[in-house]
Amino acid sequence: MFTYVGTHLLNHALGNISLAWLERDLLVQKYVWQGWLGTVVLYSALVTHFFLGLWALYERRSLHWTPGEVAQLVLGLCIPPLLANHLANTRVAFAEFGLNKGYAQELYSFWIDSPLSGIVQLMLLVVAWLHGCYGIWFWLRLKPWFGAWRSLLLSAAVLLPVLALLGFLQGGREVIALARDPIWRAAATRPMITGTGVQKLWLAELRNDFLLFDGGALLLVLAARLVRTVRERQVGRLCVLYPDGRKIFVPRGFSVLEASRMAGVPHASICGGRARCTLCRVRVHSDVPLPAPAEAERRVLERLGADSQTVRLACQLRPTHDLSVWPLVPPGASTAFLQRRQRDVVPQEQFAAFMFVDMRDSTRLAAAQLPFDTIFLASRFLSAVSSAVVQAGGLPNQFMGDGVLAIFGLSSEPSTACRQALSAVPLVAANIDELNAVLEQQLQTKIRFGIGLHCGRAVMGEIGFREHLTFTAIGDPLNVASRLEQLTKEIACEAIVSEQVFQHAGVPAAGLPQLAVRLRGRDDPVSVRVLSKAAQMPRA
Repeated sequence: MFTYVGTHLLNHALGNISLAWLERDLLVQKYVWQGWLGTVVLYSALVTHFFLGLWALYERRSLHWTPGEVAQLVLGLCIPPLLANHLANTRVAFAEFGLNKGYAQELYSFWIDSPLSGIVQLMLLVVAWLHGCYGIWFWLRLKPWFGAWRSLLLSAAVLLPVLALLGFLQGGREVIALARDPIWRAAATRPMITGTGVQKLWLAELRNDFLLFDGGALLLVLAARLVRTVRERQVGRLCVLYPDGRKIFVPRGFSVLEASRMAGVPHASICGGRARCTLCRVRVHSDVPLPAPAEAERRVLERLGADSQTVRLACQLRPTHDLSVWPLVPPGASTAFLQRRQRDVVPQEQFAAFMFVDMRDSTRLAAAQLPFDTIFLASRFLSAVSSAVVQAGGLPNQFMGDGVLAIFGLSSEPSTACRQALSAVPLVAANIDELNAVLEQQLQTKIRFGIGLHCGRAVMGEIGFREHLTFTAIGDPLNVASRLEQLTKEIACEAIVSEQVFQHAGVPAAGLPQLAVRLRGRDDPVSVRVLSKAAQMPRA
């Protein structure tokens, strides 16, 4: 449907050249869309779109929609009555009576014979295009690449209808000028092209019948909604409990998202309840097994790696009994939250290697620098460390002043993660040496650093407030790695690596000094290897 509307707008835009160009391209349009294949595709899409719009109006239990959803639905419902007259006088007239009207006849009707029809046609053009653009926007805004192309697509969406309207205007002016010639007018409006009085009356009655059908279908859907509401109230209500203790009582058949919207509970959602995003997902607690997810929701849950009895999409889950829900995404999360590359949208525990790198004596170095130079120095240090981490295959995850937390193994096996982490240690040292060589004249002393490296299972997920979220890890391995980094100050070395990392990596560490250190918060000592120089790391 959007392709059909788009090609029509392109055809209208040719009116900026001449009426002859309009007629010439119309022949191409008719060849494509009035052939048997184009007719089947077009009519199938038109009928399907019509009934899908009515179904969308019926299916939603709550009318608490976003402005974009309301605009898309209202524009879609306006298209059939606006299209009725044009459809009857063009395609039906051709199919039933062989009336092969061109742009000259249509523009004559819109600008001279029936200006009201011209206004309706302009409204149809704008309404259909806006409805299609809303649909495309709802679809594409979830794609990672949409942000980069949004401005270009918006420009095309605005430019095409403007050119079409200008073409419609220019074509109308040309037809008005031609209509001053009685001979041209008589030839362009002869009954064998525009139709006889009886044929026009039949087409008008057909248009009126379609308008009655469209209005009746709309009233039928609204009546069906009313009947369903009465029935659901008779069947009973259920309770949805939220984390803040709020209890919402809704009729059976409502989705969790509809319950939130009806009660004014903020709930993240962006795809309009179509199971295209994961922003509305909730953790569910119910004493009764939940209804099985439909195909669309099942695919999303499989992509998340979530258990359908504990994590569900609020827009798809229609509970049959009381339940408690915990929204997993902050209500203020924006489209950017969804478009970010997320390693794990559902928090889960997994194995990884964790490296803490910190600059030594940063306070003393800062005291000898101007404020802006201090920021420059810290930025260069963090860049040098992060570059080494990325080169080794890790992820620079958090920046804490002049320190970095790096994670290895988000998408690899434990052995690979540990080998990557070990290979990053000498790379960090090499990058810091290069930085010292560059800043030799600016600094009175060389930049020194400390590295703590440990591995183990930790919980990975996103934490933060509303849209201010960050992906990170929480667990004992991070605490150990952090305290090993702090221990490098006491031992006066550049790196301390736990024995566990070498074992998982399969890298021998017999040549490195071994210690059993006791760390705050742990009862058992941790076996570690000490590197006075990070460049001494054995090859992984």
